[in-house]
Amino acid sequence: MKTAPKSLRLHIALFGRTNVGKSSFLNLIAGQDVAIVSPQPGTTTDVVEKPMELPPIGPVVFLDTAGLDDTTVLGEKRIGKTEKVFDRADVILLLHEGDLVTEFEKAVEAKAAEKKIPVIKIANKADLTDSTDRSFLPCNSTDLSSRDKVLASLKADLLRVCPDEFITPPPLVGDLVKPGGLAILVVPIDLQAPKGRLILPQVSTIRDALDCDAATLVCKEREYAHMLSILKQQPDVVICDSQMVLKMVADTPPDIPCTTFSILFARLKGDLRKFAMGAAAIDKLQPGDKVLIAESCSHHALEDDIGRVKIPRWLRQYVGVDVQIDVYSGRDFPDNLSEYKLAVQCGGCMQNRREVLSRIEKCEEAGVPITNYGMCIAQTQGVLKRVLSPFPAALDAYEKELK
Repeated sequence: MKTAPKSLRLHIALFGRTNVGKSSFLNLIAGQDVAIVSPQPGTTTDVVEKPMELPPIGPVVFLDTAGLDDTTVLGEKRIGKTEKVFDRADVILLLHEGDLVTEFEKAVEAKAAEKKIPVIKIANKADLTDSTDRSFLPCNSTDLSSRDKVLASLKADLLRVCPDEFITPPPLVGDLVKPGGLAILVVPIDLQAPKGRLILPQVSTIRDALDCDAATLVCKEREYAHMLSILKQQPDVVICDSQMVLKMVADTPPDIPCTTFSILFARLKGDLRKFAMGAAAIDKLQPGDKVLIAESCSHHALEDDIGRVKIPRWLRQYVGVDVQIDVYSGRDFPDNLSEYKLAVQCGGCMQNRREVLSRIEKCEEAGVPITNYGMCIAQTQGVLKRVLSPFPAALDAYEKELK
């Protein structure tokens, strides 16, 4: 993060009138005193730049500008520098005093529209107004205790509007298998396997391995142990369908890294650490708790459907109590998120990274742990630590959350 050049960072510009609280807002988001704060108008002179790491978006730089209505002696020069920021901004945070809109805010929105720059409107000093206008992100930048909530809302909005090139996915399997190496893919051929072809996560993994100059060996679960035994050298990684994770782990020597397709896609499409932390919340479920199953693709449910039948059954068996399961399909996602104690997102193979990350941020904003199918299944089978071993940061986050 520290070595990321400015040119590769998402540039987020703070605009607003003098003393609307831009510098206080930047300090709140940064969690430290980055910009000088004073009731004296014109405190901010040159544009203040603050590089930060803002997971899951990545490296960003905040640009704190002078007030657009600066009437001090140097005001004209300050405003000139502020206006040049339009040429650098990828996203604009427009701070208002509450939901008050003046000619200055209208001018910023007009300029942003002209340059096709997305704008996030922030109602600062929200404690002084009773506005319910949902087009604003409410904030009281002097209330340091609100930082986590404000930051979660801001990240959710940034994910919604920031340019696609900043929603860059991590590798699928390329960092787990070396050039000339081998990945074993354990693939079920059952009722849910499409006739005559493999499903998208399996095909994507094969292609990514080939792109990284590695090879794949594809077999069914019954043949896996035999295939492993006849290899002259051990594979770099073994990847299986989540539903057979228990058998795969039992057949895999401890010194061979292994994981599941769903966990690979949890990293590719979402935030692996947060999904791992969410899996730890399974152990805290109580009788009657509501669990959300979020299935991104709409399909005809089979008799033993993984999202509607298997995961609910495994969850209830694992926690030993009855929990209420709600299933949402396709693009549907509930507005009443705060009622749930856990959300379980599917692999997301039919979603883009922006949508999955947005769901994670919505859950975080509502205070709801979120995990994904693969991690949920591995947790209920007692092997999550084993299949998270190729990802030390996620494993560490999971273990800390368990404590």
